[in-house]
Amino acid sequence: MSEGGVRVAVVTASNRAAAGVYPDRSGPVIAERLRAMGCAVVGPWVVPDGEPVAEAIRRALGERVDAVLTTGGTGLTPQDRTPEATRPLLSFEIPGIAEALREAGREKGVPTAVLSRGLAGVVEADGHRMVVVNLPGSRGGVKDGMDVLESVLVHAVDQLRGGDHVRPE
Repeated sequence: MSEGGVRVAVVTASNRAAAGVYPDRSGPVIAERLRAMGCAVVGPWVVPDGEPVAEAIRRALGERVDAVLTTGGTGLTPQDRTPEATRPLLSFEIPGIAEALREAGREKGVPTAVLSRGLAGVVEADGHRMVVVNLPGSRGGVKDGMDVLESVLVHAVDQLRGGDHVRPE
């Protein structure tokens, strides 16, 4: 890892949690897992789905975090708009991460994991680059997603900072 720790913003996309109908259940799971990985956590910020997700991603970019993990809004309901809010901000996608997230759920016996439309990619502005990953909204989907990200997120951030691939001896 290049110098400096990894700062990650957590964004929960939930119309009902944002309205106070119930508490955010998945954002805290992500934050806990990130802290266990040694990351500094910003948030969770709880926002309604759609454009407020894009606003939160732009806010994180302004705060120069290294990554943003969103949770929620990746399904098929009319309210699920996180991928649509994310895609226009991406300079490029990292399809392998999104594919691995869906596969991890499927492998754990959740056939509906393949219905997640979550994206992963890089947002760039003013000389700053950050990884953005859309995770599902369920606690189980978040746990499965963090199992995948635990092994690649810090390395992805290191590469964005100009780090090299780890070479076997």
